[in-house]
Amino acid sequence: MNKKVAFYTLGCKLNFSETSTIARGFTEEGFQRVAFSEAADMYVINTCSVTENADKRFKTIVKKAQKANPDAFVAAIGCYAQLKPEELAAVDGVDLVLGATEKFKITDYINDILNRPSTALRMTEIHSCEIEDADFYVGSYAIGDRTRAFLKVQDGCDYKCTYCTIPLARGISRSDTLDNVLRNAAEISAQGIKEIVLTGVNIGDYGKGEFANKKHEHTFFDLVKALDEVEGIHRLRISSIEPNLLKNETIDFVAQSKTFVPHFHIPLQSGSDQMLKRMRRRYMSNLYEDRVRRIREAMPHACIGVDVIVGFPGETDELFLETYHYLNELDISYLHVFTYSERENTPAAEMDGVVSNNVRKKRSKMLRGLSAKKRRVFYEGQLGAVRRVLFEGENKSGYIHGFTENYVKVKAPWDPTLVNTLHTVKLTEIADDGMVRFEFIASEATQAVSIF
Repeated sequence: MNKKVAFYTLGCKLNFSETSTIARGFTEEGFQRVAFSEAADMYVINTCSVTENADKRFKTIVKKAQKANPDAFVAAIGCYAQLKPEELAAVDGVDLVLGATEKFKITDYINDILNRPSTALRMTEIHSCEIEDADFYVGSYAIGDRTRAFLKVQDGCDYKCTYCTIPLARGISRSDTLDNVLRNAAEISAQGIKEIVLTGVNIGDYGKGEFANKKHEHTFFDLVKALDEVEGIHRLRISSIEPNLLKNETIDFVAQSKTFVPHFHIPLQSGSDQMLKRMRRRYMSNLYEDRVRRIREAMPHACIGVDVIVGFPGETDELFLETYHYLNELDISYLHVFTYSERENTPAAEMDGVVSNNVRKKRSKMLRGLSAKKRRVFYEGQLGAVRRVLFEGENKSGYIHGFTENYVKVKAPWDPTLVNTLHTVKLTEIADDGMVRFEFIASEATQAVSIF
């Protein structure tokens, strides 16, 4: 066939894992994968619709594809494609829109279109299911794009948070089988990838079976224990996990694990119980505080990241400050701050107490500043510690970057021999850009050699 295909992924780690699996399907069909910036016969954009900004970016990415090749075929898949297929189809240059289940059969649709007579009229096609039909599971993982792999273990969500469109875009909670997860993990390890990040929409809910209302016998804790025994995996990292689903048994196991690293990312969304109730979250602030305390008791050096939303309807100045002071006192390492944006067909979009955009931006800036302070304090607490660093593969302005097991970001002068390698280092000081400098340690008995 000798046709070229390029991919662009918006959004979360889960989207990256699915893009990578879909791309492998194109390769098996004879397509050559190229960078999105290159001229290709076909461009596939995996969309996100968590925030308004992700929606807006889609049009910009389509224009980039058209600039690289005005005659190229452009396909849109993913969450935005499921939620608003007609809206995407109306964007100039888009030829195919595939919903939640159809995206995994994209090569079938493409081959059907390519096999049509050249005289056939080229019109935008939409193939989008009712979300109730997204009741089966398709496993996937991302590999080859980076030094770590994103391994999908779960999809969909049964939670009904008032601000979220994910259940509308991805359907009910459902999981991969334990055997298949372990098989995929072994495949990743065999290809020399040093770190695997477990991903999904709500991975702590792992255990709900492949089809609607069908359960299998394994829990998230069973998954963690089984993955810890897979040969050849150097690091396993748990991505975002709900605080009410992060159990003591999991925390205690990670603390003594051979491969799971001391890093947790736990959504909070608000430090105000009143706001948590409006968001319809499944916990109160005291439970979240307990989870942080339990992690610190088991792993004092652990990195704890937090998701928080600012500007949610009804968030007064007093309630925002309640969240700010709550986070300021909490022993956490960094924040991911999301500015609330109205999403159609969500209860929050109809709530009163709308917060102005200017106030949302101000609050976001305040929490981002707090995050920088929290990260700095966390990094300062790691200075002098001996850690293991996995180096990544990109030359950024003459430097190579890497992460310790507890997610401290380090940098060193660019050295291609370090890519995708693990090294024991001593963390020494924080550079002006906020990253950490270090010394290589040849062995426990030899003197460290500085690279700075």
